[in-house]
Formats: sequence, C-alpha cells, structure tokens
Amino acid sequence: MALCLGVSPVVEAQEDSYDYFSANRQLIRNGVQSLLTCNGLFTSRRTLEQVFEQELAYLGDRVLGDASGGPYTVYPRERAVSVGGDDAGPAVISAFRKGIGCVVMAPDMSLSDINSQPVLDMPYPKIDPQTLDWPNGDANAVMPIPATINADALKAASDWAFNRSTEEQDTLSLLVIHQGKIIHERYAEGIDHTTRTRTWSTAKSIAATLIGMRVDSGKMSLDGPLGIEWAPRLSGGKDPRNAITLRHLLNMSSGLYPVDSFNMEYATGSGLSYWAGASSVDGARNRGLVRQPGSFWDYENYDTLLAVKAFKNTLGSQSAYLEFPRKRLLDRIGMRNTLLSTDRFGDFILSSQVYTNARDLGRFGLLYLNNGMWDGERLISEKWITFSRTPAPASKARGSDYGAQWWLVPDSRKKDVPADAYSTAGNRGQYVIIDPSHDLVIVRRGLDYGKQGFNRWDLLREVLKGFPE
Repeated sequence: MALCLGVSPVVEAQEDSYDYFSANRQLIRNGVQSLLTCNGLFTSRRTLEQVFEQELAYLGDRVLGDASGGPYTVYPRERAVSVGGDDAGPAVISAFRKGIGCVVMAPDMSLSDINSQPVLDMPYPKIDPQTLDWPNGDANAVMPIPATINADALKAASDWAFNRSTEEQDTLSLLVIHQGKIIHERYAEGIDHTTRTRTWSTAKSIAATLIGMRVDSGKMSLDGPLGIEWAPRLSGGKDPRNAITLRHLLNMSSGLYPVDSFNMEYATGSGLSYWAGASSVDGARNRGLVRQPGSFWDYENYDTLLAVKAFKNTLGSQSAYLEFPRKRLLDRIGMRNTLLSTDRFGDFILSSQVYTNARDLGRFGLLYLNNGMWDGERLISEKWITFSRTPAPASKARGSDYGAQWWLVPDSRKKDVPADAYSTAGNRGQYVIIDPSHDLVIVRRGLDYGKQGFNRWDLLREVLKGFPE
C-alpha cells in the first residue's frame, strides 16, 4: 500500500479559528476592571456607581457584575480591589500606593503582599495651590473672555464638545487657555477641577518631556546606543537590536515585533504589564527585530517603555528615578494633582498609566506653548520641542501625523486647522492641543467608549470659530 503524502482538501480548508490567547484575555479583562476600579475609587475618589457607569463603560459586556455586586471585592481599609476568581478566571488585585496610584499585582499575590508594592514617599511643596495665582496655583485661574474673541462662538464650541450625537463620546472637561489664561472651563456633572482621571497615552508626551530633559543635559543621546540589555541575550554574535536608537523609539519605528497592535492589544504585550502584574521592562526588551529600525511606523506601547527604561538607566538609583518627574517637572509647573504610576517592580508605566486633572494638563500644554520656559527658567530646550513636532520619517505614509510621542496635524487637515498645531492623544479622548499661531491650549478629557471617534482637530476648528481671522 502506498503512503499518501499529499495534503487533503479538508486540511487546506481548515482555518485557525480557536483563540489560543483566551486565557490571557480573561486574565487581562479581570486586571483592567481591577485597576480601573481601584483608581476610580481611591485615585479619582469617585463612587462605585460612577466607576461602573463611566470608567468601565468602554468594556461593554466584558464587565463583571455591576455596582450592586459581582465577582469582585472592594477593600476600603486596604484601598484595594480584587476582580475575578473561580469561574471568572484568576483573581487580580490592584492596590493604591502613596504617591503612585493603584498598582496591579500578579495573579498569585494576595492582600498580604500589598505592603511590598512600590510607594513614592515624597512630600509636596508646602505652599497651598489655592493661594497661588494660575498657572502655578489655582487662584484667579479663570479670566474674562477677551473682547477680541466671540464669546457666543466659544460657547457653541463648548456645547459641540459636550453635546455629542452619540452617548459613546462622553466629555468630562474642557479648558480653553489663551495667552496663558483660562478663558473657558467646563466640567460634566460629578467632575470638577480636582478630579483625576487616567491620561492613557497622553502619558507618552509626558514621558518624552522627561526624556528630553535628560537629552538636553547630555545624559542621553537621540542617536547613540540605548544601553538596553535585550532578552533573550544572544550569544555568538552581535544583537541586531543594538541598531535601535532613542530616536527610533520616540518615532514609533523601532522595527521590533509588534505585540500591541493587529488585534492583540488585550492579549499579549503591554497588556500583561498594564493589567496583569507582569514587568513592563522585561516584556519591552523581549522582542525580536523584524524590520529595519526607522523604516515602518507601528504604534507600540513597548517602544515608549523601552525609552523610559533607557531613561531610568541614566539616573543611578531607584529613588532618583522615582523622584525625577516630581523634582524636575511636575512640582516646578504646579502639576500637584498628577500621579505617575509604576508596575509592581517600580518601573513607570509612562506609556499610559498617569492620573491627572484638566488644569494640570493645561499647565503641561503651557510649558510647550511657551517653548519650554516656565517663570523665566528653561525646563526644555527649543531644540527638543522642535524634534517633538517634526514628523517621524516613517509616518509619511500616514500623512506625516506623528512626531516624537506627539501627534501632528495630518496633511489632509492642514487646510482647515493651523498646520503648526500639535497634540497629545490618549484612549477614550484625552487631548492637550497646542496651537502656537493663536497662543492657544485646549484640554479635553473624556471617558469615551465603543467606536469613540471624538476628533481633536474638529474641536480645534470649532474653538477657532470664535477667534479673529
């Protein structure tokens, strides 16, 4: 009998429809709910009802339970939340930590492990921000609308931002800052100027600012070696990943294997460090090179986190690393309501995990609008800001809409909004828009969900209808 080695038509017709990452997705789902609930309750200081109604809305039918109960437990004394267990998959605990916000723990950890999680025990400046004038403080923050600006048009733009045609676009706050002064400030019900919510990827622009400070001081180089110890360590030859530079990482064009895109966002990659207690550093450095660095634009959280790791390597000690953002940036420009969170290993998750309010983001925008100057002191070089706003070469195919951890006006929009505007952007509608030609900063915070789709350049267009041509 002859042995048939051919491929049968049945085999050819088969498709790989099984989700081999289903266990990861279940684990990450529990971690997402755990961390967002923990931060919603103990960082944002919102109610459990508000958390379910808004913070968790974007998860849709993946949410476990509701405000009346479910497979989760809130521990007020420990300031922790556990989600999952039994049929709901591995229980994931997130716990609030001083100076950092909530940290997600590994699935095999318990409440007894909370005290081993990182903290930032660093006192805040003693001056009460309520007694300091804006922008260093919150006194005299909102000023009358200048006569040169059409107040009715500005109100119409605000209504446009809040009164959306879909419930999936949920605006929480809107700031319009002109010539350094807040001329419009509006909040949704249950939100005020002290409410902290997650920045998502707007954090990337904060990360780039801190990194820029180290480049300005000569401690880092855009085009020199990163000093990353890649994993796995290759023996018997040169690691091709050593060709990756800081410029490539900040331009989202490292050439490393994609793990956060192509429908894998909540299955592998940074999802495991964001939501499941894995190391953000180990995951970031454990990817192979699949393209020439600089040749292909691919939005990857791990590219940002690799840049943050290279930044950490220049600071010498864990305490210097944890204190640097407060000492060099946040405290100096009055961002006292901003918490930069870490993973459980003490590494900043500066690709997403920052909690802050609209005014603090307004201050951050003003630093860039003022070309890196604050109270007569230079915090960031103009050269760095120019680099931040220069299109990444690999983004040309997209309309040159990305710089260095900042988004740029795409070619298709340069006829209806100022071409020199640029913006942070975070999931669920977190935007800081900077328009130098109109001396303008716009902050929009949201808790969008579903298809989302809130367009920041449309918002800029609407606000500018009130400005003289």
